Amino acid sequence: MSHMSLHPSSSSAISAAAPPRWAVWAAHLTTLVVLPSGLWRIAMVLGYPGGYTETGFGPFETFGAKTWMLTLSVLSELVAFLTIGLVRPWGEVVPHWMPLIGGRRVRPMAVVVSAALGAAALTVIWANIPWWWTYPHEDMTPTGNLVVGILYQPLVLWGPLTAAVTFSYYRRHRAARRGPAR
Repeated sequence: MSHMSLHPSSSSAISAAAPPRWAVWAAHLTTLVVLPSGLWRIAMVLGYPGGYTETGFGPFETFGAKTWMLTLSVLSELVAFLTIGLVRPWGEVVPHWMPLIGGRRVRPMAVVVSAALGAAALTVIWANIPWWWTYPHEDMTPTGNLVVGILYQPLVLWGPLTAAVTFSYYRRHRAARRGPAR
């Protein structure tokens, strides 16, 4: 049964069909494409030069730079994790443990618009990564330049994966609003 009540007492809350397997894989893959660059930044926070020359690494040794790199890594992973909500029940109803809004039904179009804008932004932000090696990186060692380029390449997939999962979410929820096919 593809349409069912999320809560026995809430007959107006209609669940969408289960997400296709490819969408579940794509949603989980978003957390993995962000991981290599995040781990690289965390290694730099811990004092590893991450492929930079001694002079090039200097600016990353400040408290502010370390705070920024750690924050960016954690936030990137959390944002990627939100994509999983597009294929899980908490993408339809806010988990009950969340203060103030727990248990409330999620508005599908608010999710779709937010996720689509995020997917577009991520696609634009990371679109130049395939050309990493064509840009000068004088502050990196040749090996560091190669490794960092490889670690950042998966980010080019983040936006398109999010867009695909968002489209799947949209289609499933549009069908749920229409009701069962006649």
